[in-house]
Amino acid sequence: MEIVEDVVIVGAGIAGLTTSLGLHRLGIRSLVLESSDELRITGFAFTTWSNAWKALDAVGIGDSLRRQHYLTPSILVASTFLDQPASEISYKGHEIRCLQRRLLLETLAKELPSDTIRFSSKVVSIEESGFFKRLHLSDGTILKTKVLIGCDGVNSVVAKWLGFGKPVFTGRSAIRGSANFKGGHGFGLKFRQFIGKGLRSGFLPCNDENVYWFLTWTPSTKDEELEDDPVKLKQFVMSKLQDIPNEMKSVVGKTELDAIASSPLRYRRPWELLWGSISKGNVCVAGDALHPMTPDLGQGGCAALEDGVVLARCIAEALLKPGGEENKGKIVDEEEEYKRIEMGLKNYAQERRWRSIDLVSTAFMVGYIQQNSGKIIDFLRDKFLSRFLPGMLLRKASFDCGTLKY
Repeated sequence: MEIVEDVVIVGAGIAGLTTSLGLHRLGIRSLVLESSDELRITGFAFTTWSNAWKALDAVGIGDSLRRQHYLTPSILVASTFLDQPASEISYKGHEIRCLQRRLLLETLAKELPSDTIRFSSKVVSIEESGFFKRLHLSDGTILKTKVLIGCDGVNSVVAKWLGFGKPVFTGRSAIRGSANFKGGHGFGLKFRQFIGKGLRSGFLPCNDENVYWFLTWTPSTKDEELEDDPVKLKQFVMSKLQDIPNEMKSVVGKTELDAIASSPLRYRRPWELLWGSISKGNVCVAGDALHPMTPDLGQGGCAALEDGVVLARCIAEALLKPGGEENKGKIVDEEEEYKRIEMGLKNYAQERRWRSIDLVSTAFMVGYIQQNSGKIIDFLRDKFLSRFLPGMLLRKASFDCGTLKY
């Protein structure tokens, strides 16, 4: 027996849950399929810029998350190559916080009806079925849906169905961690970043007790064995912090082994986003399934939040009649509705294509300059990029995805 749904979202990550909540706020039910048996909390935390908080406000959870995460007043960028003072850029007039991923996903999930997320539900194949898409799950379940949204990450099944290739390895890797200081860390609230000698590292407090940190580098062949061994990962990071202030070392030293992880940095080539099918008929992708990017702008999670708001708005415009009455329960011309859905997803793709290209390509170039080596590029990176980068980050964060109103 086939189960029929209006909207099926593959993946209960940031993009998937934000889209689902946006639809819920507009009175549209969705089913979210998550392959794991619980919410997957990877990455620990991430920087949320002003554009992300606009999206969180649009789906109604901004204020509750603000109460748990402090405002970041400024960023200190220091070179580990040149003997010069750190440059400080004020964030006055901007909203930047270090957001704990676990709290974000749990907050999104709690705002949804209890039967929205279906865990242990891995999609193994997608088929055409008239004006619907038929999904086969690993447990034998068959679903039919009017709208299929792929928010299933860098190894997206839906992106593959749309014709996208696998994201490309940049040649760089990242180690991330989260340290908990019971009783308070005493570091203040500034974002500290260190650039030089082919490394980028830094740490950012989320609140009084939790501090998120990161290190990106270009691994050698012998570094591959580090990925699955947190003990070696921690030792490796400490070995790379010889020229870094003691505060950074104390944050890494305080990190528990289960709160440290490594991953290769992958991205989607910009020309794939330019020429590829972000949507096709009643299918589209969002989040890392659409625009996997390097972390050099801190915009990966923020862009996923933007996707969710824009996508919910475009789908609602297609599924809801003028005046806000939902088509569900009424006699609907399936072909006409399919055409509206197709147009709605095309509008979403058009709105997100250039934003995605901009973020992916800029992040890649910033990372390339930071991680490359050579006397000239070392000098340019450490002399000029450390001063130029904070302003660029703020410009990218000025984007406004709008509200849920269509």
